[in-house]
Amino acid sequence: MNAMTLLSPLQEPTPESTREIVQRWQSLKDAEPQIRARDAADRLGVSEAQLVAARCDGLTIVRLRPAWADLLAELESLGSVMALTRNEHVVHEKHGKYLGAKVFGNMGLLVNPDIDLRLFLSQWDHVFAVTEETRSGVRHSLQVFCDDGLALHKIYATQQTDDAAWSRLVGRFRAADQSPGIRVSAPHAIPADPPDSFVDVGAMRARWDALKDTHDFVDLLRQFGVGRLQSLRLAGSERAYPVQQDAGRIVLEYARDDALPIMVFVGNRGLVQIHTGPVSKLVPAGDWFNVLDPQFNLHVRVSAIHSAWVVAKPTVDGPVHSLELFDEQGTLLMQVFGERKPGRPQDPRWRALLGVLEPCNSAEASHHVAS
Repeated sequence: MNAMTLLSPLQEPTPESTREIVQRWQSLKDAEPQIRARDAADRLGVSEAQLVAARCDGLTIVRLRPAWADLLAELESLGSVMALTRNEHVVHEKHGKYLGAKVFGNMGLLVNPDIDLRLFLSQWDHVFAVTEETRSGVRHSLQVFCDDGLALHKIYATQQTDDAAWSRLVGRFRAADQSPGIRVSAPHAIPADPPDSFVDVGAMRARWDALKDTHDFVDLLRQFGVGRLQSLRLAGSERAYPVQQDAGRIVLEYARDDALPIMVFVGNRGLVQIHTGPVSKLVPAGDWFNVLDPQFNLHVRVSAIHSAWVVAKPTVDGPVHSLELFDEQGTLLMQVFGERKPGRPQDPRWRALLGVLEPCNSAEASHHVAS
């Protein structure tokens, strides 16, 4: 059986297909003990949710009920854990407690010094409790997936986690069905941008200049039907301009050297995870640039950064500037802001830091626009 046809989207799992996934997964693990689940799923031609669900046995892999509001509230009882959110090329890991979760329909919110999340719960479909052997011992996690099997969010137990509370949570939300396998939808397609000529650029710029809050930017994109990167290209250089591709590394290094607190946003279609504070230990390793601080880890695949933009948005507290990194498909991978609270203006040191970045010359800017 070819790996790419092991279990296609929309196909009902069978005992044979789930056994095949488990067997191939085990062979891959034996050959490459350190392979990550996301990479293993890609190699096997299945989604990460299918890889987890194929091993569901009600013991080491437990399917949980997707009662999101109740489950989020219960996370507070666990004490300190590690929250992991990633997209295709950036991984954001943060230690802390899930305190004061709030759910408003399909939106969820946690605002804490450590675990700071914006949740888009309409994208959340499946959740499993996973126990696995690692080089450092047994590891427990809760793993959330969307309908096409993409991993959205993972929560890992640490030495500071309340083990009894973890067991109670798994028992309380344990689903009745613990049979192996899962059916997923076809992968979500990236929406295509409209032709630039279809966009009322003048009206879009006027709406941009009238923004009162950075959170209103999503409404602007929706109102004019434009993609995020497309909006930056059309905004005009006083609102957004491209800079060198390694701008993310440069900004992190300057922030470290100046002990400047920053905000690092990393998300996928299911949520955004935020770090607020300084960064200290920066470590390049092959194709990855890493932040390896005690409570915050960040891993950025350098070769995937196709463009970097400095973006200015007006707010009631004055202009707010960010650095935004995109991949070749125009997908937003990461945003960096200076630390800021509502009611306070942007730290002028952050604006000065962004000023060290070099705007692309006209030829480079044309390349970005064409792409």
